[in-house]
Amino acid sequence: MKKISNYIIAFAVLLLTATSCTDVLEQQSVNTFNQDVVFSDINVVKSYLGKCYDRMGGNTDNGVLGMREDLLSSATDQTLCIHRPANYGNLKGTLSPDNLGYFANNGYAGFMRWENMYENIQNLNTIIANIDAVKTLTSAEETLKKRLKGEAYFIRAFEYATLLMNYGGAVLISTPNTLDQDFQTMKRSTIAETKDFVLADIASAITTLTGLSIEQGRATPAAAAALKSRVLLFCASKLTNGGYAGQESNTLVSFPAGSQNALLQAARDASKAVMDGTYGTFALQGSTAEPVQPLTDAQVKAYAENYQSIFIQKGKWNTETIWGIQYPLTGGNVNNANIWFGPCGYHNWGNNDPTEPAVRSFEMADGTPFVWDKYTPGDQYIRRATAAELAADPLRNPYNGREPRFYAIVLYNGAPWQTRPTDVVDPLNTVQTGQYFENNETTLIKSGFDTRQGPVEAWNGTKTGYYLKKFLDPTSAGQFFRNTTAWVEFRYAEILLNYAEACIELGGTDLQNGLNALNMVRNRAGLPDRVTTDQAVARGYIRQERAIEFFGEGHRFYDLRRWMTYGSVVQNVYGMKIKQMVNGTVEWKYDLTDQEDVRTWSSDKYYWIPLSRAEMNKAPNLQPQPGY
Repeated sequence: MKKISNYIIAFAVLLLTATSCTDVLEQQSVNTFNQDVVFSDINVVKSYLGKCYDRMGGNTDNGVLGMREDLLSSATDQTLCIHRPANYGNLKGTLSPDNLGYFANNGYAGFMRWENMYENIQNLNTIIANIDAVKTLTSAEETLKKRLKGEAYFIRAFEYATLLMNYGGAVLISTPNTLDQDFQTMKRSTIAETKDFVLADIASAITTLTGLSIEQGRATPAAAAALKSRVLLFCASKLTNGGYAGQESNTLVSFPAGSQNALLQAARDASKAVMDGTYGTFALQGSTAEPVQPLTDAQVKAYAENYQSIFIQKGKWNTETIWGIQYPLTGGNVNNANIWFGPCGYHNWGNNDPTEPAVRSFEMADGTPFVWDKYTPGDQYIRRATAAELAADPLRNPYNGREPRFYAIVLYNGAPWQTRPTDVVDPLNTVQTGQYFENNETTLIKSGFDTRQGPVEAWNGTKTGYYLKKFLDPTSAGQFFRNTTAWVEFRYAEILLNYAEACIELGGTDLQNGLNALNMVRNRAGLPDRVTTDQAVARGYIRQERAIEFFGEGHRFYDLRRWMTYGSVVQNVYGMKIKQMVNGTVEWKYDLTDQEDVRTWSSDKYYWIPLSRAEMNKAPNLQPQPGY
């Protein structure tokens, strides 16, 4: 842990940056801020707690939770961070206590930083320990005091859950550190003890917040219940239940033998409680009736737009949102999704590009698998079609006839998008990730606006042939405007798929219940039911569904670790090269000579984030992670 002086500094910084209209802050000089000031007015406490929200999950820079310039999905097989790929050390074989990359306390746009989470925990412990003594003048202020304490329990549970899911057993601290705190003797608790601590905080949050009127964007009983569903599913995983060879008895990262079935039941029951309406009424956005196949083009478009609406909502939450973060135009954390992820031909930065294997994982509109070599059996790299062949069979274009979520998540060559900026003349207003050639196929006419050879900020062009559309607001020009769309951290689809996975892993009579929940998510996306009685097949179905439904949201980083399947999916990233000829012939080539990112999975130790060398030097009794 950081020295206590650093915690006090962090407390002062939070207070300085908290926005408040109270006279209390206005009357104090910078040097006189202290706990007496904060806890003299409940509205100052509210502002102070607001900054704890901003720092959830170890974040301190240009984003909060999952919304940031460099996405957590780029630490998986799904997307490529084109600007700073080396920082994802888990995919490079470079992650170590001395080289944490994005997981370092000073890492750019980093994730799950151990030190930052403990700074926030210190601030939350201070609130929980002192808030009961805050004097209130009205019953409304007394209710607010109760609510803020419940919110603090939720945020602390979130921080410890994040520590558990990334580091295993944590150092459990429930009271504020003091000046004479002895960090030399601090040790990590077991992963089982950490899980129990998280569940206790979740229970406190639910009990305290139940029945209170709560502002949108602040913690609710449902948010706490959703966190319970998530963390229990992680705890019930292969990774933490004997799957990590040689670490079966390491209580920092493994539960006692024989725990998995009970943990799966707990994850199932926690999810079912949300589904049963115990914490409020939630429903998937859109119809959950099984669609009649085949879908018309208009239906595919409608399903796609409905799905994407979940991620570009503004203001009032839709029926699917359990909890998330709103982004104002001024102040607070930033959502610049359009400029971060949008195509370079719109003066955007083109980051977090979907990879070719991820694009191929999207099904066809009828729910059957996409088959790249359908027309040229055995060739996994090249597709060609003449104008006549495309006219006779539009499915020769690999981007036609795909499931609706594909069109909500991926921008591909020819995809309709916004009107171009005034300095870019393009009457089609479609994404251009290909190049245009004479019929001899060697004489280049021009490169598309959104390529790395194009005329508009080519250095921001896609390296894979695709852009991530999912979080882009079609009404916002990223070049000029910040996004006001929300980040949805917990949504009902996650609860359904958490429940589905727990049921499928339990098997027996639970398996069909799991498929029923899975099919609700598929049907909402315009896809037909999955039907099987085979547990292994059902397991494949739930893993496919989570990969697509949560694309880009960060879940896959945890899913691949829970399932211990990183080694089977990590591969080098190559570009999709598209040539369009004057006569209408098109060639799509997955070009293995165009290596865009070297990736490797060299050790299972990367399933856990290492503690930094500096942190272990401060507290030498902190047990290191296995393998480091």
